[in-house]
Amino acid sequence: MTTFLLLAQIVVATSVAYVWILRYDVIIKEFKEFGLSDLIRTFVGASKISLATLLIVGIWYPLLILIPSILMGFFMLAAQYFHFKIKNPFFKRLPSLFFLILCVFIVLVSLDII
Repeated sequence: MTTFLLLAQIVVATSVAYVWILRYDVIIKEFKEFGLSDLIRTFVGASKISLATLLIVGIWYPLLILIPSILMGFFMLAAQYFHFKIKNPFFKRLPSLFFLILCVFIVLVSLDII
């Protein structure tokens, strides 16, 4: 199970970092579609990058995994809400749904539930 946990941490962290650092133009467009301000976009971006960093550091310090994965899951849940609100097609909702499921998995494994 630890291999899947590590893989989930790496996938969530690197994907979030990739999108928020290298694909920032897409983020700007999406936040405009959602009707959210630049301040909120900056807060969400800084938070997600910080949480992604903590998920990577959690590979060596497992105590750091639980809170970042819960918070990242909330961000993914919020993304689902905003995609639903503007009636985006399912394929646009799929990435955040996938990462939400991975975050739930990370939380459950961290709590020794599964």
